[in-house]
Amino acid sequence: MLGAMAQPHSYMIAGPAGELAVHDWAPDDPDARRSPVLLAHPTGFHGLVWAPVADRLVAAGRHAWSFDFRGHGNSDAPDPDGGAYAWDGFASDALAVAEHLDLAGDHRLVACGHSKGAAALFLGEVRRPGTFARIWAYEAIVFPTEQTPEPGAAPADNFPMARNARKRRNAWTSVEEAYEAYASKPPLNAMTPESLRAYVEYGLRDRGDGVFELKCSPEVEARVYSMAPLNGVWAVLPEVKSEVVVACGRSSNDINPTLAEGTARRLPNARLEVWPGRGHFGPQEDPDACAASILRLANE
Repeated sequence: MLGAMAQPHSYMIAGPAGELAVHDWAPDDPDARRSPVLLAHPTGFHGLVWAPVADRLVAAGRHAWSFDFRGHGNSDAPDPDGGAYAWDGFASDALAVAEHLDLAGDHRLVACGHSKGAAALFLGEVRRPGTFARIWAYEAIVFPTEQTPEPGAAPADNFPMARNARKRRNAWTSVEEAYEAYASKPPLNAMTPESLRAYVEYGLRDRGDGVFELKCSPEVEARVYSMAPLNGVWAVLPEVKSEVVVACGRSSNDINPTLAEGTARRLPNARLEVWPGRGHFGPQEDPDACAASILRLANE
């Protein structure tokens, strides 16, 4: 699994809505524990999609961890109808992992998030200021509105990404069949082979009847997306005092450079990076550039 890349030690911890899977890429050098990096994944993905980036961070002497958000990877999946996929819950997951690893409040920590993962880090930092001293955020999902979500607000089930998620194929005869299908067409064909391998090999579950299905079910993914417009991230950005890198792909159709620039301006201590020729899956399109960007922030 994951080819020649370093293999993490994976284990389960108690989380706010069930058990969470944590992946530990520990370098050989014990002093690297002084250089921690925490990696938070996007909707529909899982912690091991970071494997190519983590491999490069470890090679640079960093200690990297990632984890599976609730409903993703090997973490427990609450009932989609129970309100567990409001985005404040993903902030709770990130905080629980940071606390379990004794990283919360560590000034050396670089907390890295992609898409929903970045939004969760912002929400977590606002809830518990000082948890994440430095945040690296690639295309954090923000909606430019001052409106904050009401407790128990109904999901936006007609949100286009939610509708599309419910239509996702969820049955494969093999991991290889899934890999070839994803590699043959957008959007996942933009990923490097090692990134796509990491996504597919860990992201599918063998049902035991000759069928492989997505660990993050289409219904869970749809519910996450349906709660996205209610995430309230834009409204709280001025409260994030962390040092932040806001990164985006110049070719992105999701969080374009104009919106990313607006996010950076709204944060008290942020700078913008725009990656030429990259889209929303920038960390999987270019793990070298991703690791280099994270290391620049880590070394500041």
